[in-house]
Amino acid sequence: MPFSLLPREESFFDMFTEVARRSHGAAEHLAGLFAEPERAAYHAEQIKRLEHECDQITHEVVNRLDRTFITPIDREDIYRLASDLDDVIDVIDGVARRTQLFKVGPAPDAAKRLTAVIQQVVGSLLTGVEHLKNRDGVMEASIRVKHFEEEADSIYHHAIGQLFETEQDARELIKWKEIYDNLERCVDQAEDVANVLESIAIKHG
Repeated sequence: MPFSLLPREESFFDMFTEVARRSHGAAEHLAGLFAEPERAAYHAEQIKRLEHECDQITHEVVNRLDRTFITPIDREDIYRLASDLDDVIDVIDGVARRTQLFKVGPAPDAAKRLTAVIQQVVGSLLTGVEHLKNRDGVMEASIRVKHFEEEADSIYHHAIGQLFETEQDARELIKWKEIYDNLERCVDQAEDVANVLESIAIKHG
């Protein structure tokens, strides 16, 4: 029995890592989307491709969970981590789709700063997920995510205040308010993943 169960147990960690890596790639394309408006369509397409791949991997996690008798960590933690990780790239994809739908112009500096923080947040998640099997470094990665969440929160509130103070075009205000809300939501989703990672590390540390 051990020889048949061990690969299944390891595969959960491998699949989590694959999702986190694709999410990090999507975060890099999100930053590129705002930094290179002339290549926005390309970056949006790459984000959609990565999001679709993550959906497939997450679906496989759930299917394998149903087929696995003994799991390396609690079943509910596997399901929640898979779901929360997938939510991160879903929000990134949502931001990219909104920029295309709204046909926004050059991005304000605050939007670029938020995408830079998102890159760091998702990079920290990747580190935490990569170390999940051995638990070493997971707590540190989770703490970094929460630090970046505070930074993003500060940028977001300042950006919203400035937007309402300076933007005269109601349509542009609505567009960028929606985009800022979802950029901030992306960091919140990442913090949810960090909380799951932290919980798993504590339970199995």
